[in-house]
Parts: sequence; C-alpha cells; structure tokens
Amino acid sequence: MRVAITGSTGLIGTALADGLRGAGADVTALVRRPPSSGAELRWDPTASDGGLAPSALSGFDAVVHLSGAPVAGGRWTPARKRLLRSSRIGSTSALVRAMMAAAEPPRVLLCASAIGWYGDTAGRAVDEAAPAGLGFLAALVRDWEAAAAPAAAAGVRVACLRSGVVLSRRGGMVRPLLPAFWLGLGARIGAGTQYLSWISITDHVRAVRFLLDQPDVSGPVNLTAPVPATNAQFTRALAAAVRRPALLSVPAGAVRLALGELSSELLGSSRVLPARLQQAGFSFDYPDIRPALAAEVHPLRRRIGTAR
Repeated sequence: MRVAITGSTGLIGTALADGLRGAGADVTALVRRPPSSGAELRWDPTASDGGLAPSALSGFDAVVHLSGAPVAGGRWTPARKRLLRSSRIGSTSALVRAMMAAAEPPRVLLCASAIGWYGDTAGRAVDEAAPAGLGFLAALVRDWEAAAAPAAAAGVRVACLRSGVVLSRRGGMVRPLLPAFWLGLGARIGAGTQYLSWISITDHVRAVRFLLDQPDVSGPVNLTAPVPATNAQFTRALAAAVRRPALLSVPAGAVRLALGELSSELLGSSRVLPARLQQAGFSFDYPDIRPALAAEVHPLRRRIGTAR
C-alpha cells in the first residue's frame, strides 16, 4: 500500500508512519520544509492546491491527513481561532484539490477530525449519530469535515477521524502533567465529574491502520475508548501509574481565569462512544483508563497489538 501522510512529524503521525512502514507499506510524508529523502514530499497547506504538482499524489492508495495547529496551544484569541480554522479547513481543502488533480487519485482519504463536534455532552453518552453541538470547536469541526466532502462526492472513500484525547507519555495531554504527578502534585480539575473521552496512542494508531483496510466504512468515526473516564478517574489513574498520591484540586474559577474560553475543554464533559469502530469489528487493546495510563508511563507493560 502507498500512503501519503500530512502531520507526519506530530505525535500521531510519527507513530502511524512507523507502524505502517513496519507493516511493509510505502509511506510518503508531506512536509512543509525541503524534503530530506525520497520518502518526503514538500507541500504548502496555505496554497489553494497544496503547492503540489498535479501528478504528486497520483498512484497513492490512501492519504491520511493529520496536520493542524494544536487546539490547546494557547488562549483562544481571535488570531488563535483564525489559525485553528485555517490550519484545518484551509489545508483540507487544499489537499482535496491536489488529490482531485491527480490522473489516478487516491481511493481513500482518512481526515483528522475531533470529538469537539459534539460540544459539551454533560453526562449523556453520544455516538456518531448525534448532531453537532454548540460552541467554537463544534463549528470548527463541522466546517473541517465539510472541507473533505468534495473528495467523497468525487468517489473517494472519506472517513473523518473524530479523535478523543490521545494518551501518550510522548506528548498530548499526559506529557505536561507527568512532572507534577511525579511530585505528588496531581490535581483534579473543578468538580472532577466531567467526562473525558480518551484513547491510547497504541489503539489510535491501530484504529487508523484498521480503517485503511475497511472499504465499507466512511463518514464520521469516533476514535475513543469504549469507557470514557471522569476527570477524577483520570487523575486517580495517572497518580496510580506513577505511584504517587493526587489529593489536590484546581478550582473551576481559576481554570477559567487562566485559560479563558479554552477552559471549556477542561471543564466541559465529553462522553463519546466508538460505535462505528466497534460495529466494524475493531477490538481495543486498552478499553480502560488505568491499564492504558500504566502502559504509557511504564512502556514495558505495554501489550503490543496489531489491528484486528
């Protein structure tokens, strides 16, 4: 299989590229700098055609589009919101145009998305059948997925990967928390009753590889573990993984003051279930939060799985 990946130097992209190459796939990384090898192809996500020649993506079996500025990269100022939108919606539109310009377009597009689609679900469990929620992220994800729609209209199988919080000691939410938890300063956020929809990096990569080989799966697919955890449960699980107490709490007011509108991502509740992934036959290596975090903090405990 020939696969092109954007965002290949990020947390998920790096792990995915390594996994695909290990399985024998021919992986080309789309990068924004001059290529350093024949396994890289330069592109410009701000250009209308991605800065790619019409022949650039011809003959590829699939494209996995993972690029986008980090949602938690800073307060949601007007400038930050514009960057979050352009780095997702603009880049997706550019990539789709480049795919459609190819003489032999890729047959599959797996496009990153997010469970922000659902907004704050409170204690209510939702799956892919749920409508879009309210708020900035919900509108962002709606427009992001719409940017991939022209590829589907042209006959490409498009799956939108609505990812939850990816657990990895190498980045994402877990890495910046580890120093405080190692010092016994782990803390619950607000009431701690808000749900967190998460997925281990191992299962995320396995799920993407699984979806590359599922010709009947298109549209939105939730990439979340089947057992969402509350913030309090997450805090206890991470504390247990580092064998330290976590007796503190951060008041909701302090979070709002520090982060502004971004605080809704920590204080809101997201209880999202992977209905379509499980219906397609995917089995999770880490369905529960405690073993997932233990495996990340102590890599030797990790069970090596293959997509099934």
